[in-house]
Amino acid sequence: MMLIRSFIATFAAGIILAASALAFAQTRTTTALKTGYAPVNGLKLYYEIHGTGEPLILLHGGLAATEMFGEVMPALSNDRQVIAVDLQAHGRTADIDRPLSYDAMADDIAALIKHLGIERADVMGYSVGGGVALRTAVRHPEVMRKLVLVSTAFRRDGWYPEILAGMAQMGAAGAAESMKQTPMYQLYARVAPKPADWAVLLIKLNEMLKKDYDWSKDVATIKVPTLLVFGDADAVRTAHAVQFFELLGGGKKDGGWDGSGMSIARLAILPGLTHYSIFSSPALPASVTPFLDTPMPGAK
Repeated sequence: MMLIRSFIATFAAGIILAASALAFAQTRTTTALKTGYAPVNGLKLYYEIHGTGEPLILLHGGLAATEMFGEVMPALSNDRQVIAVDLQAHGRTADIDRPLSYDAMADDIAALIKHLGIERADVMGYSVGGGVALRTAVRHPEVMRKLVLVSTAFRRDGWYPEILAGMAQMGAAGAAESMKQTPMYQLYARVAPKPADWAVLLIKLNEMLKKDYDWSKDVATIKVPTLLVFGDADAVRTAHAVQFFELLGGGKKDGGWDGSGMSIARLAILPGLTHYSIFSSPALPASVTPFLDTPMPGAK
């Protein structure tokens, strides 16, 4: 029974951090215009470019890869250049002798943007990728145009307690072997430079996710227009989502008949969606695209 409970907790954590079996089982629905590896901070960071137009950096969840956005990629890249990235130790990006951390991966994204010769980019991240996007905005505001955070917490207790309990089991003995039955491992084994590093990824991710964090003060310093997106049945507490919005300056007063009382932050709570379905739902690009298309504050 203990082994079964451990497997269930581990599997749940993996699903929370990555994607549903259906999404991983599906093949890509778009073909990248370009793929490459950027030499940044000792990594060969894999990226692929879809579409043309204003650049949008797209960051996946933990244990996942660019494939997880296959269902929404056509809509996201319809009139913009989407640059999807495999984070350190994920997908096609090989690991290096460095712990996984939100800050280090944020530095990687900023370095990628500069490597590609982009002055400023929109950055969108889901779950773990959302944490990386948030830290990029805090540490490297000069490369950021707009920020989109999907199913992301600014403080560790923003996740429901059962989610935190599941995350804590990821590094348990035997977890890596047990999770070889999951779609996350099947994708990893198919695309990773060294599939044998699967256990290392789980251990490193577990160490990162166990650490307490509270980015409240940092969130309050973010000046770029930010959109928060959650499902109404998300793994992030709804009250936490509202608090997140308020930290960004939203929800302070009536917006006014002319919108003059609105902040530059936006909050979307998408009905009927969970942490495991939001990244593949058509409602996601339908919410994100108008936000990205809106002219920057002060633009003529």
